[in-house]
Amino acid sequence: MAQQHSAHSQNGHGGHGHEGHHEESHGSLKSYIIGFLLSIVLTIIPIVVVMNDLMERTGTMLVLLVTAVLQFLVQLVFFMHLKEENKPRFNLMALILGLLIVLVIVVGSIWIMTYNKVAV
Repeated sequence: MAQQHSAHSQNGHGGHGHEGHHEESHGSLKSYIIGFLLSIVLTIIPIVVVMNDLMERTGTMLVLLVTAVLQFLVQLVFFMHLKEENKPRFNLMALILGLLIVLVIVVGSIWIMTYNKVAV
């Protein structure tokens, strides 16, 4: 019993195989700075377009939508490290499931509001 306890205290984890978890890769300072700068630029573009009334309504909405999608992708790649994930890609699968659930809720809500005969 004392030998087990001393082996446990020497390893810190009791030989449960936790040593391999410290090898996860995280982004470098360069990738964080690039992601931060892209985020700033993708935030400033729609602000300038809206505040200065540079486009018609449709063009403004298109700029907002495109920059929002690009901002989402920048966050995933540079800060959430989605492309650096090892196999199996559980984070990517969870993200896709979450997006699918949100899509079903939004499309279903729009469908119900559009074809609701009771409210008319």
